[in-house]
Amino acid sequence: MTAPLPIESLWTVKEVATYLNVKRTSVYERCRAGELPHLRIGNLLRFVPGQIRAWAEKKSTTTATNVVPIGGRR
Repeated sequence: MTAPLPIESLWTVKEVATYLNVKRTSVYERCRAGELPHLRIGNLLRFVPGQIRAWAEKKSTTTATNVVPIGGRR
């Protein structure tokens, strides 16, 4: 019999805020707006860590492509 694979725990709002380096209110606002992937378990919000990492990676890639360099070519 093989041992079950370890399952990563769901993150709380506080853990997501820490990971994203934002305030907890920002996490709630992004969930309310439908921007941040989340699960609702009763009155609680929970997050799949891999989905949050992928969302953050996508956001950082999108943001990075929209950056205008300072002192660009004339």
